[in-house]
Amino acid sequence: MASASRATATEEVHPVIRDIDMLDEHPVSIQLLRRFMPLEGLKRDNLAALAKKVTLQSLPAGRLLFKEGDTDGRTIWLVSGRVEIQGNGRTLATLAGGTPEAATALCPDSPRRASARALDDIEYVSIESDLLDVALTWDQTGTYEVAELQQHFDVQTGDDWMTILLKTKSFHRIPPANLQAIFQRLERVPYKAGETVIRQGQEGDYFYVIVSGTCLVTRETPLNRTGLKLAELGVADTFGEEALIAGVKRNATVSMLTDGVLMRLGKEDFRELMNEPLLQWVSFERAQEIIKHGGQWLDVRMPREFQTLAIAGSINIPLYFIRLKLAALDRNVPYVVVCDTARRSAAAAFILVERGFDAYVLTGGLSHTPQALRRSA
Repeated sequence: MASASRATATEEVHPVIRDIDMLDEHPVSIQLLRRFMPLEGLKRDNLAALAKKVTLQSLPAGRLLFKEGDTDGRTIWLVSGRVEIQGNGRTLATLAGGTPEAATALCPDSPRRASARALDDIEYVSIESDLLDVALTWDQTGTYEVAELQQHFDVQTGDDWMTILLKTKSFHRIPPANLQAIFQRLERVPYKAGETVIRQGQEGDYFYVIVSGTCLVTRETPLNRTGLKLAELGVADTFGEEALIAGVKRNATVSMLTDGVLMRLGKEDFRELMNEPLLQWVSFERAQEIIKHGGQWLDVRMPREFQTLAIAGSINIPLYFIRLKLAALDRNVPYVVVCDTARRSAAAAFILVERGFDAYVLTGGLSHTPQALRRSA
């Protein structure tokens, strides 16, 4: 989204945007998208699928399309009219729609290195950058066509495969060859409201992605046998990874709040195709470098364990609370995740990486840290 700061009355940032009632949006054609790089290289079916997620938008003269420093996560191409590119207080360029220069995206870096102001009434197309990256990856990696993937999902919500992948952050960092194998091995399972998907105490067997519907996560405790509500999960949320990574029993029960469809991946496929590519293992020496350059130790053991023995300067969020405490973590900070043996920290790091955090796992866990860097409460 655009920067939250307000501009002056004559320089108000385009709503992407903010004042939705001021937007004039229209569907786009494949022919229009082929004017822009790198969209012109996509296969027709894949470009058609992408076109369903894009609209032609307009902006009045004098308005800012985006500001220097914005991290809105969108790729924008100018269709018609002129824009002025400004940076460091001066005009860097003037671009006009329909020219060769307009075939490339406007200031695609994030954060943006310049601002763009409409000199005329302009039209432009805007695509979520992650969605574009997924589309390009799938287009260039072989055997599956988009239509086949859509048929494979065949979900009630009408969401296509690109939307699912875009929302499921873990797929962004998986090698393309692994992505293809994952889609070949995913199993589609419909559920009715009230059905239990996984039960606390059972052995872990599958990793799940919610394609439609809503799930409830509960955890039974000695004081609450009916189950303490931990979270509600919706489309593109995932669950089930902790038990598969750590090799332990399920620590919570997940049931359906509504009718829905889940995609599930078997334990061995999950470990081979998703877990191993996503996790970044580091030595203690490498971890120290990360901390030295702004990183943070994150201990995911139980509070009593943490109080007894921990690395100085570390913070404590137990693994079973990690999903609930994501808002307390800074996405701009790299986290080195630790526990006693690295099992729990690996599970926690996977959850963080899925949700866009930069997370590392300390190889061997606390048992491999020098005694001098531990503290006792």
